[in-house]
Amino acid sequence: MSVNRELTAAQPAVPLQTVWAAFLCIALVLPSAASAQTPAPATPASTSAPAVMAPQAEPAVIPPAPVKLAAPAAAITLPRDLSPWGMFMAADIVVKAVMVGLAFASVLTWTIWLAKLLELARASAALRRGIAAIAAARTWDDGKSEITGKGGIAPLLREADAELTLSVEAMGAHGLSPDGVKERIASRFERAEAAAGRAMMRGTSILATVGATAPFVGLFGTVWGIMNAFIGISKAHTTNLAVVAPGIAEALLATALGLVAAIPAVVMYNFFSRWIAGYRALNADAAASIMRLISRELERGAFDRRRRGVAAAE
Repeated sequence: MSVNRELTAAQPAVPLQTVWAAFLCIALVLPSAASAQTPAPATPASTSAPAVMAPQAEPAVIPPAPVKLAAPAAAITLPRDLSPWGMFMAADIVVKAVMVGLAFASVLTWTIWLAKLLELARASAALRRGIAAIAAARTWDDGKSEITGKGGIAPLLREADAELTLSVEAMGAHGLSPDGVKERIASRFERAEAAAGRAMMRGTSILATVGATAPFVGLFGTVWGIMNAFIGISKAHTTNLAVVAPGIAEALLATALGLVAAIPAVVMYNFFSRWIAGYRALNADAAASIMRLISRELERGAFDRRRRGVAAAE
């Protein structure tokens, strides 16, 4: 017992301040650990120190997902060749018929243009040569030498010579009547000039018809093609431009062909109308030249002498 008391007395005593410091440390560490594990309760509004709220992050904007349309039940076949020939081959049978008709009308228009151009050029040149020859002639026999072929001034000379022959054969004792002869020859000239004008007008009526109707025929093909395009849209259940564009392009091609056929036809018809009017004026000049020559021969009594020569020969 005495030994234990000596040992106890020999150990140093723990100070009271050290014990209190350890107790305070434990008291401070335990509440902070608890607050880290559990959220702190909201401070009531009646407290004197207002709580500072932490800034909240804004919610992220998520773009909407693209809507996927259901694919049509039947696969859509679109023409890849959008050239004029490709569109023609892919067009409806009615639109094809319209395009073929307009192409034929265009070819016919240019054929008539070439033929009438050559015909009018030759006829006008022949008339000018005939007018110059009649102006240089001094007698009717010199003028009749120009009765060669069927063109130029030859038809007018034939009509005048035929009327002079009949008038000389029917001449009475008083000789030829200059006024009567010239009146009958002028009547024949009017009919000859009208026939020449009608001959030159042949074919120009086709130009007028093509120029007046081709745009409407092309418009019919356009309407039909657009109608088929809208029917295709309703069947495909989509308004995608790739579905609509080929059909509309084929329809507009018909309108383009109509304009290609109509515009040259109208221009050519007006051109030939003016040229034919000038050709008729040349015929009138030729008739006037022949009439002047015959009038001079009537005044000289050449036809009376011819009749007396014929009678003497008989």
